[in-house]
Amino acid sequence: MREIAQACKAAAESVAQLDAATKRSLLESMAANVDAEAPAILAANAEDMARAAANGLSTAMLDRLRLDAGRLAAIAAALRHVAALPDPVGQITRRETRPNGLAIERVRVPLGVVAMIYEARPNVTVDAAALCLKAGNGVILRGGSEAIRSNQALAAALHAALVAQGVPAAAVGLVTDLRRESMVELLQLSDLIDLAIPRGGEGLIRFVTEHARVPVIKHYKGVCHLYVDAAADLDLALNLLIDGKTTRPAVCNALETLLVHRDVADAFLPRAAAALRERGVELRGCARTAVHIAGLVPASEDDYAAEFLDQILAIRVVDDLDAALAHIRRFGSDHTEVIATRDPAAAERFVRGLRTAVLMVNASSRFSDGGELGLGAEIGISTTRLHAYGPMGAESLTIERFVVRGEGQVRHPPGVAGRR
Repeated sequence: MREIAQACKAAAESVAQLDAATKRSLLESMAANVDAEAPAILAANAEDMARAAANGLSTAMLDRLRLDAGRLAAIAAALRHVAALPDPVGQITRRETRPNGLAIERVRVPLGVVAMIYEARPNVTVDAAALCLKAGNGVILRGGSEAIRSNQALAAALHAALVAQGVPAAAVGLVTDLRRESMVELLQLSDLIDLAIPRGGEGLIRFVTEHARVPVIKHYKGVCHLYVDAAADLDLALNLLIDGKTTRPAVCNALETLLVHRDVADAFLPRAAAALRERGVELRGCARTAVHIAGLVPASEDDYAAEFLDQILAIRVVDDLDAALAHIRRFGSDHTEVIATRDPAAAERFVRGLRTAVLMVNASSRFSDGGELGLGAEIGISTTRLHAYGPMGAESLTIERFVVRGEGQVRHPPGVAGRR
């Protein structure tokens, strides 16, 4: 692990010096290689899928693991999107001149080396590499054993582009020693690694957080809610519910809980239940919900805290917006929350009443995604209130430093005593 990290750190110094045009060309070459190597990548993924199915991997994990021609094309498209984005490195975010004539600038610079720890999703191999390189960083990729062949095939396409562009392949390091002990060793290299980002199940994130000696930004679970307000357009709310719950239930921005204002419960819940059951969703709810939905499975407290990642939805009827906010504060995970309402005051109270990373007003939770929010791709959705919060793109993989330009100013001229 130390050798991989040392090589990545040295390569990162080269990446940090690349200009915007070179980085764009590099990422476009990577996209072309992914397209060209599609048959080999899909064959590798088929091996992973067969092994994972034989090992009893969950339906949600299998969905995250699976690649097909469409998903692979989307991976290449994300590379090209990131390539076309403005280069965050060197951006001056603030400039002012002090009374003493000093020019003070805040300038974006690369973080250094990012360790990406993830499960199942082969697309993370490419997204993380693209975003880290765009931001002038090196990246060490430590995927799960279930995706090892897919990750190796994707990394080979990326490495070929790096070598062709004269950039050390070690700038995108792929860990193939997948023992837990090796992960712990990697997470404790505080002299070489600047940030760790875990992306996967709750167990993985807790393991990384507990064992890391480097800063960690957590992509924690997505217990996402839709609150249907008394003033909601019920047709709009139903569309948000169907899209948020059923289009891809195994992803972190899928809805897990529906909260409905008591004044619209009778009009909304029977329609919602029929639409969801038609699509194979199991419904679990409170006693007040059972009044409006026959055959409901009673919901437990654990259900309201659950990230099902499956065709299961928890439902609760609430008295008002305040009760909805109280429920979300108790059970939410700071990922994404949605309100359906035609009342601007209610929407504003919802937005101001929560500290969640992403808030949607009359829009699907499924838009809580780096690509959909204009980032090109995402390395994760931070639910840790640090320098990055919410979907993280290339800009989130830089930090701001001070650059001070003067003309010989000194704080304490000779003979003048100073405070410090």
